[in-house]
Amino acid sequence: MSARRFALLDPVAGISGDMLLGALIDAGAPAAWLEGVPGRLGLAGVTVRAHRVTRASLAATKVEVVLPDGAAEGPHDHHAEHQGHAHVHGHHHHGPSPAGHGGHRHVAELIEIVDRAPLSSWVRERAIRAFRLLAEAEAACHGVRPEEVALHEVGALDALVDIVGGIEGFEQLGIEQVYHRPVALGSGWIDAAHGRLPVPAPVTLRLLENIPTAPDGPVRGEATTPTGAALLRVLGLGPPPAGWRPVGGGWGAGGRDPEDYPNALRLILCEGAPESAEVVTIASDLDDLSPEYLEPLREALAAAGALDVQVWSTMGKKGRIGFRVEAQVAPALEGAVTDAFFTHSTTLGVRRWVAGRTTLARREIRVTAGGGEVRVKVADGPRGPRAKAEFEDVRAAAARGDRPAHLVASEAQARAAEALARQTGPGSTNPK
Repeated sequence: MSARRFALLDPVAGISGDMLLGALIDAGAPAAWLEGVPGRLGLAGVTVRAHRVTRASLAATKVEVVLPDGAAEGPHDHHAEHQGHAHVHGHHHHGPSPAGHGGHRHVAELIEIVDRAPLSSWVRERAIRAFRLLAEAEAACHGVRPEEVALHEVGALDALVDIVGGIEGFEQLGIEQVYHRPVALGSGWIDAAHGRLPVPAPVTLRLLENIPTAPDGPVRGEATTPTGAALLRVLGLGPPPAGWRPVGGGWGAGGRDPEDYPNALRLILCEGAPESAEVVTIASDLDDLSPEYLEPLREALAAAGALDVQVWSTMGKKGRIGFRVEAQVAPALEGAVTDAFFTHSTTLGVRRWVAGRTTLARREIRVTAGGGEVRVKVADGPRGPRAKAEFEDVRAAAARGDRPAHLVASEAQARAAEALARQTGPGSTNPK
C-alpha cells in the first residue's frame, strides 16, 4: 500500500459521538472548526466546548454540546454508567407528531438540516447515511416505521453535532480512510425511555452487526452508544492494513472517570509501512502494444495501487521485440492492479507470484527552493537519513523561478540536509 495517511480507531473502552470529537481535536483538528459546526448547521444558540481532562491519569480532550438554555448531555444516574453523550435510544418518541411536536425532532428533519448545510459531499453522504441507519435500527427494534422515529430535542441537537463533526473532523485532518480495531460493548443495564434495557442496547447491537467486538475488560456500563456505533458503520473500513506506523493521534474522553481504566477513545494517525509488508508481483509480456502507450499503462497501474512498476525490452517469438511489465502490489490491491493491466494494455493474461519486500522506512519533508515549495523524500537508513527531491516539484519550482532544474534540485537537497541535521544532530545525514 502507499504511505498515504489513514486513521485507526481503537475503541477498547467503547465509542460515542463526543468521545470521537474529543479524539479528533486531541489529534489536531482545529478547535475553531468544531466551534463553528453548530452555526453551519443552523443551530442558533448551540455551542460546543472542548477542554482538557484526565481519565485514570491519562490526558484527553472532553467535548460537550451545550444548548441555548445551558442544557447538555452528560452522565446519567442509571443502573449502568453511560459515556455521557447523546444516548439516542433514550430520547426517542415514536408515533405521529404534528408540527411543533413539543421538544422532539423526527430523524427526517435532522436529515434535512444536514442536506442543506454547507458540507462536502463526502461528509454529507455519510452523515445522512448515519441518521438513516439510526432510524432503521430504532424502527426495527421497537416495531415502528423509520419515519416515525424522533429524538428528544437535547439528544437531536447533540447527535447532529456529534455525527456531522465526527465525520467532518477526519476531513479536517486530511484523512479519507478510517480503520478500527474491535469495539468494546460494556455490560449491565441502562434506563431508557423504553424502560430498563440490557447493555449493549438493542439499537446499538443492531448497528454493530458484522463489526468485530472486543472483550470488555474492565469496562462497566454502556461502552458503545448508538451514535458511536453508527459512526463506526459509516466511517470504518474494518481492520487496519498489515503494515503501518503511527505518526500522531489523540484521546477523546467519555463523561465518566473510573479509577481503574481510562474511559477514553484512542485515535491513531498512521502511515502505511510497505517496507514491512508482503507483496504480489504481477507481470505480463507485451509484443503488440506501441511503446508510447507504456507510460499511460504505468500510470494506470500506479493509480490502481502498484508500489512499483518496471518495464524492460524483451525478444519474443518470431523475432518480435516486446516489453516485460512488472508491478509490485500489496495483496489487498492485487485485483485492482490486475484489472488495470487488462484495461490499459493489450495483454490476454498476467502471471503472479508472492514475494517478501524489505525497504527502508520513508517519510516526507518540505523545503523552499527555486521558485516554491519542494517535497523531499527521506529514507531512514542504518547510517542515517537519505534525502531525494521530488522531480515534479523541482521542475515546477524551476519553471516558476526561471532557474535550471538541476540547480533547484541541488538547493532542495542542501535545504533538506540542513533540516535533517537540525532534527537528528550533526553527522547523521547522508542526502543523495
